[in-house]
Amino acid sequence: MTDDETSHDLTHAKFYKAEQEAGFVEAQPRSTPQQQDPAYRLAFRDTDFLLREELRPVRFQLELLKPEMLLDEAEIGSTLVIYGSARIPAPDECEALRAEAATPERKAVVERLIAKARYYEEARKLASIASTCAVVEEAKRQFVICSGGGPSIMEAANRGAAEAGAESIGLNIVLPHEQAPNGYVTPHLSFQFHYFALRKMHFLLRARAVAVFPGGFGTFDEFFELLTLIQTGKMQPIPIMLFGADYWNRVIDFEAMAEEGVINLEDLNLFRMVESAEEAWGHITAFYGLDCG
Repeated sequence: MTDDETSHDLTHAKFYKAEQEAGFVEAQPRSTPQQQDPAYRLAFRDTDFLLREELRPVRFQLELLKPEMLLDEAEIGSTLVIYGSARIPAPDECEALRAEAATPERKAVVERLIAKARYYEEARKLASIASTCAVVEEAKRQFVICSGGGPSIMEAANRGAAEAGAESIGLNIVLPHEQAPNGYVTPHLSFQFHYFALRKMHFLLRARAVAVFPGGFGTFDEFFELLTLIQTGKMQPIPIMLFGADYWNRVIDFEAMAEEGVINLEDLNLFRMVESAEEAWGHITAFYGLDCG
């Protein structure tokens, strides 16, 4: 079809795409003061403009829209989200961590972290089980592993999926100190966020189950927001598994909260304590009536 014939095609676009227009601009010489001034830049190509304080609502929208579009294009229907500490070592890292402990106080902390190394393996195993099951409904993949994209428990989750030959998602956050995705996240499903709020939204938009491993402030933040959404009816119930009853019962007295009247006794049924990947996956499959052991 010639250019003239294309111009008369009823389905052919009559306006140039933004990418083409940007190419026209970049091909032009910037020889005048007007062309050289930042005001003359195309707004969507002007990084300084996009980073202005007044553009925060636009940046919110972009952080919501970009992962949503790419996950849709990847045909991901639902996720199994895995939360947990960035500090728990993998089993093969324990001795090195132990050797770095210089004081008695630090040695005591390190030993407690090392005692939790088994959770790295359970996260890895859970991700592998879910990925091997490979549930597909309505031509979309279900229970795709999703983590925070960082080290430790997050790495174990993405690693388990990768070892099962499956893709997995990583939702990283920009932090003042160096933060990079772990090497097991699928590259085209590796996202970086500026806003914690938008990152947490994407954790839960597709979540059909959440496994929460021992963790600190970040894990608590994500876990309690999830509980609040379900408790208040803003989100429908999904399986929530807390790995490690000893840890969770030591750091949070859930029953005391109910006894104090600040939550209902029934709210303790919003989650379940588990110890193994098999137990957690059994809870998920029972909840959804899946025949996938």
